[in-house]
Amino acid sequence: MTAQHRIDWVRGSVYGIASAALFGVSAPVSKRLLPDTGPVLLAGLLYFGAGLGLTAVSLVRRRPWPNFSRHDWYSLSAIAFVGGFGAPVLLLVGLQRVSGVVGSLLLNLEAVFTMVLAAVFFRDRLSVKEWMGVPLILVGALLMEYGPGDFVANGLGVAAIAAACLGWGLDNNLTQRISSHDPVSIVQVKALTAGAGNLLLAMMVGQHALNWHVVAISMAVGFLCYGVSIVFDVYALRHLGAAREAALFATAPFLGAVAAVPILGERLTQTHITSAALMAVGVLILRYGGHSTHWKDV
Repeated sequence: MTAQHRIDWVRGSVYGIASAALFGVSAPVSKRLLPDTGPVLLAGLLYFGAGLGLTAVSLVRRRPWPNFSRHDWYSLSAIAFVGGFGAPVLLLVGLQRVSGVVGSLLLNLEAVFTMVLAAVFFRDRLSVKEWMGVPLILVGALLMEYGPGDFVANGLGVAAIAAACLGWGLDNNLTQRISSHDPVSIVQVKALTAGAGNLLLAMMVGQHALNWHVVAISMAVGFLCYGVSIVFDVYALRHLGAAREAALFATAPFLGAVAAVPILGERLTQTHITSAALMAVGVLILRYGGHSTHWKDV
């Protein structure tokens, strides 16, 4: 970071925490909307709302459209299909079967899959310390499903959310390859195409919202929790740098778990707290154990 780009802790922290909070709260809020929509329709509304909102912002601010190459469009197509079309539906299917607290905490698995895919398929070198964070996150995830006492989580729900995180892990690595372009434009393409695809699929399978109020709320949530969140994240990167921004955004799953208590009327059990602690330590090791780069999923 050069002298002309000094760290601005106040602005950077405000943007970073706001971005993490908006993205974190998306899981419990989405679970609240699911009974009135369905996973495919809600995924479409969330992403289409984000895409439309960012398009409006781009038009108002007159952002130039990037010059995507043919290879870039191949990557964008894969990003839209995996990260925008498939992964959100899997997340919402999972949220139908687990609590909002569990669903939020399981989003920590995205960091694990991003890291593993980067090392295995995208030739990213990772330190031994970074790898040490992986088992802690995995143990925390398994504890929520097989923890002692009362039944903690539905196995199919956990598997669906884990699959969503795998999709977003691939999405993150593909996004890194075209990251030289404007991130807002990348999200526009992803959100509009994936959102439209899921809306079309929802109509084909007969999913529909109970009323237009639910549609409006769902699209507004998509704009705020995905669209505005990524814009705030970009500003946090600008004011803090990647490493400090990553530490702030890593709080998103935990903020979502806390938000599930008032939004869904859930409670935090000892199992949740233990799992969250293990995952938090694992995430900290991932963030500070080496040089890995953070890529926010949207």
